[in-house]
Amino acid sequence: MSKTDKIVMVAAAGAIAGLLVYAYRRYRSNRMLKQVAAEGYETAHEVLFPHSNPIGGGKTHYGPVLPHHL
Repeated sequence: MSKTDKIVMVAAAGAIAGLLVYAYRRYRSNRMLKQVAAEGYETAHEVLFPHSNPIGGGKTHYGPVLPHHL
């Protein structure tokens, strides 16, 4: 196998791996969106998926938000 063939094989393997990761993430996202749609728009993602990482990075606040003064 020549050096060019090896480079082409590595690039093809990388492209296939990228497509697999993309397809898996899209599948998970669509599955979550379908579950949210089945529950109704009133149900929050935190209630449906309590063990998922929050989008806000852990700054999720339950309850009323009170303004704080500087």
